[in-house]
Amino acid sequence: AKTASPAISPLAGEPIKRADAEKLAGVLKAFADPARLRLLSLIQSAPNGEASVSDLTAPLGLSQPTVSHHLRILTEAGLLERDKRGVWAYYRLVPTAIAAIADLLTPPRKRPTKKTR
Repeated sequence: AKTASPAISPLAGEPIKRADAEKLAGVLKAFADPARLRLLSLIQSAPNGEASVSDLTAPLGLSQPTVSHHLRILTEAGLLERDKRGVWAYYRLVPTAIAAIADLLTPPRKRPTKKTR
């Protein structure tokens, strides 16, 4: 099951609902690992913007099961898409998901204050 982005940013100036906070925390938890951040970077910079597990094990220096585990977490968080082709699975970033998270974490511009007399 993919984790959907919450509707409201915790920085929007209004309280975030518990369910939205839990969704956002789940996605941020997927980000909060150095190997997963590297995976996102490696996939983004790969030819055609996609990579298989076998393309990622050597650059990470991790075993195939460990890389697969991290890819599953990123996919379940909705940050990666998985495309099965024969015996291989290829992963690519979901740009809209990455952009949505960036928007949620970007504070709104300071609102101009009205001058009082």
